[in-house]
Amino acid sequence: MSAALPRHVAIIMDGNGRWAERRGLARHAGHKEGIPAVRMCVEECVRRGIKALTLFAFSSENWRRPPAEVSNLMTLFVDALEREVADLHRNGVRMRIIGDRHALSVRLQARVAEAERHTAGNTQLDLQIAMSYGGRWDIVQAARRLAATVGAGALRAADIDEARFGAELALSGVPDPDLFIRTGGERRISNFLLWNLAYTELWFTDTLWPDFDVAAFEAALAHFAGRDRRYGLTAAQQGEAESA
Repeated sequence: MSAALPRHVAIIMDGNGRWAERRGLARHAGHKEGIPAVRMCVEECVRRGIKALTLFAFSSENWRRPPAEVSNLMTLFVDALEREVADLHRNGVRMRIIGDRHALSVRLQARVAEAERHTAGNTQLDLQIAMSYGGRWDIVQAARRLAATVGAGALRAADIDEARFGAELALSGVPDPDLFIRTGGERRISNFLLWNLAYTELWFTDTLWPDFDVAAFEAALAHFAGRDRRYGLTAAQQGEAESA
């Protein structure tokens, strides 16, 4: 029997700056060197039949970084979109940005919208890029939309359940992540997909993002395949459910 695969992988791509600093380079050089690892993850997900991939590229807190670093990151995003979208489309990848896109430059917003339009019909892989994203921001936005709907009389507060709330979140329409990966040595989720990671398997590695390769990705998948995911049930209950 083949090893179980996650339907959806979420990744915090950490360690770009430290990778560059250890080599005496500017931090933005590390971000640039991390692009091949992004490409590898997309290609491996498509090859293995993993249906969704969400990458944390820039958090709402990252706006507090030095202005020069933020500017270089935004330029890198624009360049990467222009360079990679054609390949994403050829590989059947649907790309979309999740996060507060209004905080992005007008130029980047336009590139994002064009990339989303170009890949909208693809079905091999749902690729979400989290930019200017925070998990708390996501939950607050969902609550505001539901409150407005209730206020308009189109929904009763009593009808709001987990499924209805989840439908207002940034990952609406995509299954919650089964596997979370964080590179760079930190052991926390850093305000990423707070609602959606409730039952996700967590895997951390000291490998810095530019060094994250196929072998490292396979190690994360092997960790996932070895997990016993019971969602609050006992082992006996789970066995009964699987045999039913």
